[in-house]
Amino acid sequence: MNHKILQESADDSILQEDLDRISESDIPLEELKGKTVLVTGATGLIGSLLVKALQCCNRRKETGIKILALVRNQEKAERLFGDLLKREDLKLVIGDITMPVAVEDKIDYIIHCASITTSKIMISRPVDVIRTSLNGTENLLELAKEKQVRSMVYVSSMEMYGVLNLQDDQMVTEEMTGYLNPLALRSNYPESKRMCENMCVAYGTQYEVPVKIARLAQTFGAGVLPGENRVFAQFARSAMKGSDIVLHTEGKSEGNYCYTADAVRALLTILVKGENMQAYNVVNEKSHITIADMAKFVAEKIAEKPIEVVFDIPKENKFGYASDTKMHLAATRLMALGWQPETDLEESYRRLIASMKNRNV
Repeated sequence: MNHKILQESADDSILQEDLDRISESDIPLEELKGKTVLVTGATGLIGSLLVKALQCCNRRKETGIKILALVRNQEKAERLFGDLLKREDLKLVIGDITMPVAVEDKIDYIIHCASITTSKIMISRPVDVIRTSLNGTENLLELAKEKQVRSMVYVSSMEMYGVLNLQDDQMVTEEMTGYLNPLALRSNYPESKRMCENMCVAYGTQYEVPVKIARLAQTFGAGVLPGENRVFAQFARSAMKGSDIVLHTEGKSEGNYCYTADAVRALLTILVKGENMQAYNVVNEKSHITIADMAKFVAEKIAEKPIEVVFDIPKENKFGYASDTKMHLAATRLMALGWQPETDLEESYRRLIASMKNRNV
């Protein structure tokens, strides 16, 4: 067989190292052996890495997992996965999650990653954000009920916490919730995430759907996709180009981060070992820093040439950034399942940039 077909990321040695490490980690692969896993949002960052990680487990560990990748755009999926689609363990399912999802295959597990995460779209197309979240999640829960799956993970967001009134050094656990203004346009994303979480609990209670919730922190690292424009990618490109980092806010929000490979391991751990109708923060507790301090960190420690942090704050929030938040997520519940983060913030950036260079992203 062609070597390129064997490797899940032949064009990116950094990402391939991550995928190999995931396959060799202590995730409970025995539970998934010979089973079928449906991944939604499979052309997104987390979804695509889950697909590639499961394929890597098949190649290295002979786990025989069948992967169904649910995507809207077949051409985009073919560009992203390339020769990986020639392997028998991966099948594309073409469909829009806002419509009822029809899958003929048996499904044992579902990881529901599909979501609109671009801040500008939250401002320009808020109805689409809500419709994708609510209709999409209901359709996947219906599918999980129909197929009588062994387990499902709904990928939520740390944004669902809203604005919390915290004491100094108080960490945010899964039982907490803060204030969200329903009349603020940008609330469409976190409000819909909250409603989807409650929908998971409703389906779990009324129909016994074995669903778990993963509240993702900002996740980045090797494997970021072309066109990625979230803050971490903007900072990385500035460091690579030797250009100043431009902030459009004061950068007071506290960011919580997790490396991509650590997040993939976390989702697979929650899928197999998590408690039904329970939420888990997916975060590296030590990768906690304000946006402004992270910009300074990248400028001083990561950039190869001297660059500065420049503030250019518009009068209106035309970029759709979330309001300033003070939040330090705790990963205690997830770590109790046996998961541990392996990659700190500095190494996350170095691997991110090396991966971006490999693929000219």
